[in-house]
Amino acid sequence: MGIYGKTSDNVSMPYQFAARTRKTPRSFIREILKVTERPEIISFAGGLPDPALIAVKEIAEAARLVFESEGAAALQYATTEGYAPLREFVAGRYRRRLGLDASPDEILITSGSQQSLDLIGKVFIDAGEAVAIERPGYLGAIQAFSLYEPTFCPVPLGEDGPDTGALADLLQEKKIRLFYGVPNSQNPSGITWSEKKRREVAALLREAGAVFVEDDAYGELRFSGDPMTPVKKHLPEGTIMTGSFSKIAAPGMRLGWIYAEKEVIDLLTVAKQATDLHTPILTQRILARYLADNDIDAPIRRICETYRRRCDLMGGLIDDLFPEEVTHTRPDGGMFIWATLPAGISSLDLFERGLAENVAVLPGIPFYTDGGGTDTLRLNFSNATDERIEEGIRRLARVLRTYA
Repeated sequence: MGIYGKTSDNVSMPYQFAARTRKTPRSFIREILKVTERPEIISFAGGLPDPALIAVKEIAEAARLVFESEGAAALQYATTEGYAPLREFVAGRYRRRLGLDASPDEILITSGSQQSLDLIGKVFIDAGEAVAIERPGYLGAIQAFSLYEPTFCPVPLGEDGPDTGALADLLQEKKIRLFYGVPNSQNPSGITWSEKKRREVAALLREAGAVFVEDDAYGELRFSGDPMTPVKKHLPEGTIMTGSFSKIAAPGMRLGWIYAEKEVIDLLTVAKQATDLHTPILTQRILARYLADNDIDAPIRRICETYRRRCDLMGGLIDDLFPEEVTHTRPDGGMFIWATLPAGISSLDLFERGLAENVAVLPGIPFYTDGGGTDTLRLNFSNATDERIEEGIRRLARVLRTYA
């Protein structure tokens, strides 16, 4: 007699799955995006960069040059750590832009920042391990870490960053292995941590001997002013940084990285070898050629200018058209606005009513590891034109009026 498991539809199958697969949540965004693919729907639900801002012509020229001058090498196996010129670019940008003493040996190129989170989970999280995370927290990290069966310990997020009092209490009560956070233009809230909170978090984690995972996917998308000081500057030997080319170059290339001390990178490299041997060398070489031949700061400025205008437009329309009980964040960068609904309005119900008006939002529920978020929404402003933002917010305003 065979061994049979049950699928979610109670259909018998000749497989017995690992218990942890049952505990890993589906990507809420990916499921919702299936519903919002119809062209008539104005979607604020995803987290996509604007494709019109991708340097298609320049990247195509870089690809042509790579095939012309290094085609065979670009189609061969490569080292796990990543293409050396690309690692040097990342390390050099950390040195010039943020004043961090980074070297290429401390950089591991990954298949997008999502793989960075998966590798960190593999190396650091044992089943039952206490992992602190912002509340609300990035659902991609929640999903990646969930596969390794941690105990999530949420830390409330205020207007200027984590509640450091709550974090201090948590560090005293539990043996926290690591704290994951997004200090710059946080996903989902859009909040940027203050310099004070960055120093306080670093001091608390140093005293507790806990690691900080600093997800800096949106650090380059700051609308004005100098870059914020990374937490790693205050906690150099206890911080693992992750970054992504998806927001500033092209998400389809699936290129991200981890920046950490060499001994940490060595362990992560072994974990990556067991996962996929190496990130595709073809896309690494194409991106490295593009970065060598073009000034990346110019397209980043265009991206930031465009997103700032759209963020201001969306926020202003919310202020003008939504009920005054609706509150929202006012990001200084990134791709998202976080809104809180009046008491008694369910974000899931609003999502369903919005679809009937051909507008989609993302309910805040999957960003919470301990329940909550039923009255919150994440709104993406990066992947919609000004006209579609205006029309979409007007549709949502009509939906909100139906609750009156």
